Amino acid sequence: MQEYFVELSKYFITLAIAFYALESLLIFRLKQETQRSACYIRQICLLFLSQLLCFLTLYFRSKDREYLLFYMFIQVFMIAAVVLSPLIHEHINRGLLHNMCMLLGLGFVILSRLSLHRAMRQFFIVVVVFIIGMILSMIIAKLKFWYKLTWLYALLGISMLSTVLLLGNLTRGSKLSISLAGFTFQPSEVVKLIFILFLAAALYEDTSFKRIAVTAILAGMHVAVLAVSRDLGSALIFFVGFVFVVFVASGSYLYLGLGILGGCVSAVSAYYLFAHVRVRVLAWQDPFTYIDNQSYQITQSFFAITNGSWFGTGLYRGRPEAIPYVDTDFVFSAVCEELGVISGICLLLICLSCFVMMMRIGMESKDIFVRLAATGFGIIYIFQVFLTIGGGIKFIPLTGVTLPLISYGGSSVMATLLMFSLVQGLCIKEGEERNVYGRNTKKKRSQQDNVQKRTGKKS
Repeated sequence: MQEYFVELSKYFITLAIAFYALESLLIFRLKQETQRSACYIRQICLLFLSQLLCFLTLYFRSKDREYLLFYMFIQVFMIAAVVLSPLIHEHINRGLLHNMCMLLGLGFVILSRLSLHRAMRQFFIVVVVFIIGMILSMIIAKLKFWYKLTWLYALLGISMLSTVLLLGNLTRGSKLSISLAGFTFQPSEVVKLIFILFLAAALYEDTSFKRIAVTAILAGMHVAVLAVSRDLGSALIFFVGFVFVVFVASGSYLYLGLGILGGCVSAVSAYYLFAHVRVRVLAWQDPFTYIDNQSYQITQSFFAITNGSWFGTGLYRGRPEAIPYVDTDFVFSAVCEELGVISGICLLLICLSCFVMMMRIGMESKDIFVRLAATGFGIIYIFQVFLTIGGGIKFIPLTGVTLPLISYGGSSVMATLLMFSLVQGLCIKEGEERNVYGRNTKKKRSQQDNVQKRTGKKS
């Protein structure tokens, strides 16, 4: 019986993920929150179904009961997240919350397949940061002083990045992290969030040339420190975030054009200044010529994706561990190999749904700060997804950044969860302000009606 289940499970897993991705896109057709209730229920059912099928498959193929124990812990967390969060925050964006849980669930599945110990470690970080994020959402929604911390954001961001430059650990030729009390932390992941808050605070009231020039100088200092640290993937994300936040704030295509031109010049300069960039471009241009050396990672990624085909080999039936750094840089290839290319495409659609939700929260807000912050978070999120997946499928040269919520990495998953919490806080703030405005409008109309009635009686 187990043999039949194991063979059929990969098809049902693919269908569950595909239907969830479809629901995450169809939800945009529904304008009112009350109309989305049925969609939310279907999302939750598909979320738990996919988790159940994946972990049963892992257990049947490995005979390791730790998978079942880990599965139970994950389900307790997922239930708390999807059920308790809307009760605590009335105006939370449930679609964004469910997408976050689905991506986390897929990440736990593929990381458990690669290394159960690492998956458990990541789960512990997720639980702690999620609780902190819930508190952060309430702070963002209630307090307003963080609008005025413009220069503090810039000082804090540059200081943290400079600390890594001076004291950081060397990882594959780049200074990415620092170690404190046995824990390794990558500050650039958190500084991305501080950087977007800095841009939003700097530009939400003033988009004059002088203010944009000052903001560009400080943003350039962030990027320069990252470039000197040879953390070029993060530097690119910071740069793109700056260009598009300035464009949204100013509405000027001139600034957008100058940003694109500056990006092209920087890319060419990086090619000539950094040897590892030339190696990655070489591997991107002709991977099979250098299959034994520079292109080994990318060619193994190709083989994994091809081996998986549409429905995948099934969990524990592929060889994703043959790809170096598979759990960080090439986790998308591991998903495609064992869960199927269809699942990989659906994963990308879920990420795209998250991006659209963030952009809608920003664009529908009348508060300029909320608009800039939410759209900025959306831009750096989807651009990081693009860099990771694009590098893994040879669409662009490999950058070495992680896939948000999926890849292994405490700093990465922490920063992404905090990003989602910040966006939820902005969403909650908008919902509460709409409620207050609605109540004040009704009260004002009621007072006007009473005055008219009294005036009518006197006459």
